[in-house]
Amino acid sequence: MKKHTANDWIRELKLEPHSEGGFFSSTFSSAETINGDRSLYTSIYFLLRSEDVSHFHQLKSDELWYFHEGSPLTIHMIHENGVYEEVHLGLNIEKGEVPQAMVPKNTIFGSSVLQKDAYSLVGCMVSPGFDYADFKLFTQDELLSKYPQHKDIILKLAYEVLPN
Repeated sequence: MKKHTANDWIRELKLEPHSEGGFFSSTFSSAETINGDRSLYTSIYFLLRSEDVSHFHQLKSDELWYFHEGSPLTIHMIHENGVYEEVHLGLNIEKGEVPQAMVPKNTIFGSSVLQKDAYSLVGCMVSPGFDYADFKLFTQDELLSKYPQHKDIILKLAYEVLPN
């Protein structure tokens, strides 16, 4: 079996840059709806390279993450109560990695690749389905004013200024 590179996956899965960082492609959307207009669930492929980060953002829905290929990925979460948590998504269970994880709704979260010169290919499923109206990116100033105790990770994963 051929060892794929990040560029192979980006090309083969038709991944596009994501505003939070990394690359994504929509894969599935439930035909079943909630309130007649919102998919019950949506799913994407998401690829993050070690030179990239997924910047801190928030969803109004739970998001499930599934590890597929590459280096383990760290999901960095600041929960609604201000507690910081890291989850290592990967296949080495003996080292505390998990092959799937859930980010609860309203959690501020981002991600980074654990290894240098590597990538992580994961799947993410949101229920109820993803809607950009429920997606919020954060600046460093916004997060530092609420969570100064998490300064180091905020400076690493939050935008200084939001992209256009």
